[in-house]
Amino acid sequence: MTESANGAVRLDGHLEPVPDEIDAVNLPVTGVLPPELTGRYLRNGPNPLPGETSSHGFLGHGMIHGVRLRDGRAEWYRNRWVRTGRLAGDPFVRPDGTRDLAAVAANTHVIEHSGRLLALVESGFPHALTPDLDTLGPCDFGGRLTTAMTAHPKEDPDTGELFFFGYGIRPPYLTYHRLSADGELVHSAEVDVPGPTMVHDFAITRNHLVWLDLPVVFDGELLGRGMPFRWDDGYGARLGVMPRNGGAVRWFEIEPCYVFHVGNAWEDEAGRIVVDGVRYSPAAWDRIWSAIGGVTSGAGAPVAAAAAQGGTCLYRWVLDPATGRAREEQLDDRWVEFPTLNDDLVGRGNRYLYAVVDDSAAGRTGAVVKYDLRGGATQTHELGGDRVSGEAVFVPAADGRAEDEGWLLSIVSDRAGTGSDLLVLDATDLSAPPVASVHLPRRVPSGFHGSWIPDAH
Repeated sequence: MTESANGAVRLDGHLEPVPDEIDAVNLPVTGVLPPELTGRYLRNGPNPLPGETSSHGFLGHGMIHGVRLRDGRAEWYRNRWVRTGRLAGDPFVRPDGTRDLAAVAANTHVIEHSGRLLALVESGFPHALTPDLDTLGPCDFGGRLTTAMTAHPKEDPDTGELFFFGYGIRPPYLTYHRLSADGELVHSAEVDVPGPTMVHDFAITRNHLVWLDLPVVFDGELLGRGMPFRWDDGYGARLGVMPRNGGAVRWFEIEPCYVFHVGNAWEDEAGRIVVDGVRYSPAAWDRIWSAIGGVTSGAGAPVAAAAAQGGTCLYRWVLDPATGRAREEQLDDRWVEFPTLNDDLVGRGNRYLYAVVDDSAAGRTGAVVKYDLRGGATQTHELGGDRVSGEAVFVPAADGRAEDEGWLLSIVSDRAGTGSDLLVLDATDLSAPPVASVHLPRRVPSGFHGSWIPDAH
């Protein structure tokens, strides 16, 4: 990714957009696909139209890439743009100054809840899709949703409720929402934060929500220059704990940092809230944000400075209601992102967490890593060949008893941008060779987040 003289970001190599939508059937497979992997793997990410330029790596139109697996075969691949108002040319800001939440590129995640397949972005409405990835249109849950919707909602594994939020550049800066298990928006409430902070993710536990109020904030002077957010040393950094049914938020001050993605959170036996996530030090934020077209306080911190301040590493925060204090601990020194887990343990005490390693600037090759959060051991699947992995989605085995019995699915591409595979790894042993590789009919640009949608859903 490079920036041209006019401020446009050039996406190349494994990030380069594809120019069209295609369909392919009977995909070749190396290895043996587990027959019980019957469903669709879907992945979202930004993909500008041919000839379009972008001022930031996060701003391209959403494109869903899908692979259909059934009974040990890879039946099809297809990709489709999410047809939002923005794709049709509609302006985000209407003539009266209000925002059109349907005119935003839905380019960040794709999930299913209560029979709805939804493409998500944190700055607009979700967009409903058909099983074949065609766009049905924006979804505001019967007119009840009046804010944007995060790309990282959390589904409670016991109740089936979906918890999410929207943030804005004007008050209310943060709004909490909850869907019932059957997809009805049943609760919304404002959450008081001091300013227009960029809230990309949050966490749930059995009884609480955990908010991230961190020092990356909206700056109106940056409008028209990509993502209009910047680091603000004066904003502060804190995590907030709020009862699920609403009420006061209890805030815990932490060292300045940013967190795009939470791995998980839970309540321990002492009533403390444990939060695991990927922490960006100020130097790491500066370096990475500038590399994708964002405006920073400097020209981007060098690798050595970012590494000395913690890079983008797995961290743990323990929030103690008895003392009102947060304890912070770095769990690993590798530069990682996209933490995932067995979704049956969202908000519960998970043992295993998976993440993508991509610190090539520090001389390390791409990999998928598995953390044993209780025993402290790690397993790593090195990709080799200068390849990079997308988010690794965990799929539980149908008869699995252990938390890690199942597979990790990830689209892997080479940095030169010549090809991509859907990799299937045995989650119990990441050091083993892949269970199977589905060879995709085209290069798939490295993107953001995806989901496994089993046929039983």
